[in-house]
Formats: sequence, C-alpha cells, structure tokens
Amino acid sequence: MKAEIGVEAWAAVLRTRALLVRRFEAALRSATGLPLATYDILLVLKEAKGRMTVQALGELTVVSRTRVSRIVDEMEATGLVVRRRNPVDRRSSFVELTARGRTALRRAAPVYLGAIRAHFTDHLTLSEARTIQAALAKVLEAESDHSYVRS
Repeated sequence: MKAEIGVEAWAAVLRTRALLVRRFEAALRSATGLPLATYDILLVLKEAKGRMTVQALGELTVVSRTRVSRIVDEMEATGLVVRRRNPVDRRSSFVELTARGRTALRRAAPVYLGAIRAHFTDHLTLSEARTIQAALAKVLEAESDHSYVRS
C-alpha cells in the first residue's frame, strides 16, 4: 500500500470519529441527559454481566484510562453504578451496574443506535460497512493486547 493512501485513510478515521462522537454525544445528552462516555461504560458493564474492575473498564471503553475513575465516581453519585471492594485484591474494586444504571442504558440504547444509523450506516452500503468492519477488525486484532474486540 502506498504510504499516502494509508495516511489519508487514517486521517479519515480520525475526522469521522471526532465528528460522530460529537453527534452521538449531542443525541444522547438531549434525549437522555447521559454523556456518551457514561453510556459507553454502562454498555461495557452490561456486556461483562454487570461487573468489572475499574482497570478493565479503562481498557475496554472509549474513555481514557485516566478519566474512567472520575466518570465512575460521577456515575456512582447518581446511582448508575456502585463500587465494591475486591475481596481477593484489596487494592482494586469492582464497578457494578445498578438497576438504575440498567434502566438508563435501556432508555439510551435506541437513541444511540438511531444516531449510529442516522450519522453512519445510512451513508454506507452493506458492502462498504462490511469492508470497514473487516478492515478495522484486522487492525484491532493485530494491535490488541487483549482478546476482547467488540463486534
């Protein structure tokens, strides 16, 4: 592959991500009051059967590792999650999804999925979407330091 095309592809990924994050954030906040980062943490917790360490959340969410702890603190203050000490490793804690967090996630999911459709998938053919998914999955697989890749 020519280096120029690779750089252009990377730039397109970055610009698209920046634009769509703003769109998704606006949609979620206006419809539910939830920030996108909060939604992402709720979604990752749900996929993990409702419980995960803060460190694991930092590895699996789109939120930077340094922001995860602060956002979890805010989520705990609003009753979306609770922290529980890890009985095996007292230096760490688990973050658990509460009933209120599950309700917030259920309310926000259609908004999030609608934003994906309106601002992303409606602009692509099925073949284009499959190509993007396969290409990015290939990069994730090659660069991932863990086996979790969201599909």
